[in-house]
Amino acid sequence: MLNSIQRNNFFWLVAVIGLILDQLTKYLVVQIFSDIGSTFPLWQNVFHFTYVINTGAAFSFFQGGVLWLRWLSLLVSLILIIFALFAPRLVILEQLAYGFILAGALGNGIDRFLFGYVVDFLDFRLINFPVFNLADTFINLGIICLLILAFFPKKFS
Repeated sequence: MLNSIQRNNFFWLVAVIGLILDQLTKYLVVQIFSDIGSTFPLWQNVFHFTYVINTGAAFSFFQGGVLWLRWLSLLVSLILIIFALFAPRLVILEQLAYGFILAGALGNGIDRFLFGYVVDFLDFRLINFPVFNLADTFINLGIICLLILAFFPKKFS
């Protein structure tokens, strides 16, 4: 087991640090903001911290779909953990990609299992973007890493 963790150590490092950061920031938002919908502008009309809850997926798709989304998060998380434990040594960018996706899936999955919703707080108002959280960011970073690997495989192998 230790050997498999050492083999893909960046995967585990990114997954653990990402999960801790995601859960810590959500906890702080809930503690600091008094009400859902409360907002604090860091840059007026450009970027705010806004406390919202989301019972759906990214961009509030599948609103109210928390039941099946929690199981999907768990399934993705388990598949990634098993994959990382038994896979040969992955290239670093691939480890980062899967680690980011695991951090995001676990972060939002934990929220869905414990609370029935996900806490979102990153609010880019300049482009009227949906409010999101670090877990969403990590999933997207993971997907970007996988796309880079798909389009430039020789550069990162």
